[in-house]
Amino acid sequence: MATQNPARPRRRGHDPESVLSIAVSVFNERGYDGTSMEDLARALGVTKSAIYYHVPGKEQLLARALDRALDGLFAMVTDPRAAAGPAIDRLEFVVRQSVRILVDRLPYVTLLLRVRGNSATEQAALERRREFDRFIAHLVKQAAVEGSIRADVDPALVTRLLFGAVNSITEWYHPSRGATADDLANTLLTITLDGLRTPTP
Repeated sequence: MATQNPARPRRRGHDPESVLSIAVSVFNERGYDGTSMEDLARALGVTKSAIYYHVPGKEQLLARALDRALDGLFAMVTDPRAAAGPAIDRLEFVVRQSVRILVDRLPYVTLLLRVRGNSATEQAALERRREFDRFIAHLVKQAAVEGSIRADVDPALVTRLLFGAVNSITEWYHPSRGATADDLANTLLTITLDGLRTPTP
């Protein structure tokens, strides 16, 4: 009796999640504007027409990726720990959670921080970022009014410096180096909020 040849291993197909993940990796490597559908097809190991089975086009992938980062931030903003209580405690919670979201969704946040408003999708994402910044600036201002942090600092400037430090994590952080999101958040809060708090008598 003739022996059958062993079945060839089937090539793993892609689902919408894997398509998005690989696309974000390519966007971050080549830049969104510098990435073509041919580049995405090559990275996915499929034909260009196969990508359209999952997504109408490149900009829809960008929109999904940016929403992945922004939805995490806005889910945190509506958390009761960010919405009620002393402003200084809410600010600490938001900073800590922002670091955790950044680490958890690192490729997506990295992409978000690189958009420049070159399309309607990017402009919408930037407006949502500005909305988040306004929320943080309000928290800083409230904390100053409550006497928890120094009143002689500009809330908008504090917001930019504080989240400039948070966002810089995307440029150098590598999970393989051992630091956890909590390690990063604890160090960041020690350096920043301890310096902002009003001195105790």
